[in-house]
Amino acid sequence: MRFSYRDDQLLVRETVRDFVRSRIVPNADAWNERAEFPLELLPELAALGLTGLAVPHEYGGAELDTLCIAMVMEELGAGDGSIALTIAAHNSLCIGHLLIGATEEQKARWLPPLARGTYLGCWALTEPSSGSDAVAAQSRARPEGNEYVVSGTKQFITNGSIAGFAVVIVGAGERKLTAFGMPRATPGLRVGRREEKMGLHASDTAQLVLEDCRVPGADRIGPDGEAFDDVKRVLDRGRIGIGALAIGLGRASLETAIGYAKERKQFGKPIAEFQMIQWRLARARTELDAARLLVHRAAALADAGLRFTDAASKAKLYASEAATRAVDSSLQVLGGYGYLQDFPIERHLRDVRLMEIGEGTSEVQRIVVARELLRVD
Repeated sequence: MRFSYRDDQLLVRETVRDFVRSRIVPNADAWNERAEFPLELLPELAALGLTGLAVPHEYGGAELDTLCIAMVMEELGAGDGSIALTIAAHNSLCIGHLLIGATEEQKARWLPPLARGTYLGCWALTEPSSGSDAVAAQSRARPEGNEYVVSGTKQFITNGSIAGFAVVIVGAGERKLTAFGMPRATPGLRVGRREEKMGLHASDTAQLVLEDCRVPGADRIGPDGEAFDDVKRVLDRGRIGIGALAIGLGRASLETAIGYAKERKQFGKPIAEFQMIQWRLARARTELDAARLLVHRAAALADAGLRFTDAASKAKLYASEAATRAVDSSLQVLGGYGYLQDFPIERHLRDVRLMEIGEGTSEVQRIVVARELLRVD
């Protein structure tokens, strides 16, 4: 196994890290206090290629490999979970589905403005009554001539109220799904309730309501009723990104705790000299490093064209839970100060908790891993 990175991957990582430190970290608290995604940042994100990470050059994207994208997502996560999640949903989910399932004609229409950051994209899968059991979706698409009439409600949609384009997945009979591309101006498509969340306040989460939306047949993505396989492939890649994002959150908290431990004195010496503190920091660093290896292994398998479903689930499962432990331990190192908004760790703790839920809960990841363990060839 190769434990080194190409020069171009390292350059991308350092460029994004510098941007995060200069533009995102100083503003993260204000954006979260404002409780909305800072759309004024979108042109800057686009200028760095962050709105078209995997999009081929021919459509105006950066055409980065999966491993490099994981490195980018970690850096964004270390800056602000809300910004990172917004970019992840735009790239891994919305654009990711188009890269997997759209025709060349559809890609030529939809990818360039998404890659340029003309507007954000969202991916509408979850419904009020169907989360982990995605194929239980109650929304439906009824064919009428050369169109489909689409009705239903989508729940917990990241970027839902600010996206200019949506990939919408609806039920198509017994355990079947169909996907459509829908611009924001699609008649009958409207934003429902904007959710107020425990964390990730600057990441937009909203309902999408489909009221007899008339969608051209040419905007159906893939064959009718056969979107479930594409959905699974989208989620596989999305899990790599969420795992990397979680590592970034854990790393940012740990770096704060390390700095604090060196400066904070109790009983006449820095608390970094106490073994209990050292053990907390050591465990967090070890688990985050192990999580990064799992995430990068899954990414490398994907880039090699090999099967990576199992690896992605292991990576997302371990990284999300390790990051939560790292943030929690970091808060404990700061004690009462960690519980205050004076330090970013309390925000990290609220933000990181979603990583064990989004793109498939930890329970779902364990099911995926167990199925692979018990699979009969």
